[in-house]
Amino acid sequence: MSLIDLLTGNTGNQVAEQAENKFGISKNQVIAILAVATPLIISYLRNKSQDAKEAEALNNALDKDHNGSILNDASQIEARQAEGGSILDHIFGGQKSTVENQLSQNTGISIDKIGPILAMLAPVVMGYIGQQKQQSNVGAGGLGDLLGGILGNASNQAQAQQSNPLNDILGSVLGGGQSQSSGNPLNDILGSVLGGGGNQQQGGGGLGSILGNILGGK
Repeated sequence: MSLIDLLTGNTGNQVAEQAENKFGISKNQVIAILAVATPLIISYLRNKSQDAKEAEALNNALDKDHNGSILNDASQIEARQAEGGSILDHIFGGQKSTVENQLSQNTGISIDKIGPILAMLAPVVMGYIGQQKQQSNVGAGGLGDLLGGILGNASNQAQAQQSNPLNDILGSVLGGGQSQSSGNPLNDILGSVLGGGGNQQQGGGGLGSILGNILGGK
């Protein structure tokens, strides 16, 4: 299962439906957030995995808690939301509030709802990575390449199938995040692609315009 299959298939829809019911946000809005936030989470993990200790810690966490069962058990999504918050604290560290603020600005969704939605998403992303890790049979030393491959494959698939707004979003996010990496996924994705908080939304096309279309002009 590719990253795009994860987001557009049953699992992504389950996250979106649960978030819609819990927070009163439209399903399309939630899916748009997932399309931006999921590659961002994976990019941060890929950067962290370049450090041997971080890679070992991630490898242990995946083996212990993230076997992919959440992808087939929707009841885990909301039940593991608190755990998701802790995962995000570790992944983003001091940049967590910046990430949430940027996502809020670019989606028009209030900041108090962005964090909880991301917390629902985080265990799903970790479960997906854990599943891919098992299928590829890699250890700590191979996680960086595995995560880079997930992003690269999703980028290729999104750009080859730009037939709907979600693929347009993923193509923009992944294309911008991969082509001119500064070593900081926040700058790569939220900076270059989203225009650093909205600059690119001014008639210049790009992700800001796509998000505006899918979110109904918000």
